[in-house]
Amino acid sequence: QVQLVESGGGLVQPGGSLRLSCAASGSIYSILATNWFRQAPGKQRELVAGITSTSITTYPDSVKGRFTISRDNAKNTVYLQMNSLKPEDTAVYYCNADISGSYRTPIINYWGQGTQVTVSS
Repeated sequence: QVQLVESGGGLVQPGGSLRLSCAASGSIYSILATNWFRQAPGKQRELVAGITSTSITTYPDSVKGRFTISRDNAKNTVYLQMNSLKPEDTAVYYCNADISGSYRTPIINYWGQGTQVTVSS
């Protein structure tokens, strides 16, 4: 069984920074694409960053230039560095990853439990 555990959320003032971590554990053969999503109250979940197994990254315009996604394959961990945070970045942030448990098993999509990020003065 694979688990994704997010950490690093919290309360930060506008203009501040936070770094989120998403650690994968369990029976892992390979981690393909990993994404960060967020969901604010009353809004749909939205993609905020993605990274492939070859470290190709993607961002929506709303966070481009402020957020950076990276991965440490040795630690099975993906990070989301968030700078110049705005009140509209307030949301629960979720990690999502496509993971294979072995070369024989299919790729399964996993979600973490989420971590709250609140940007407020």
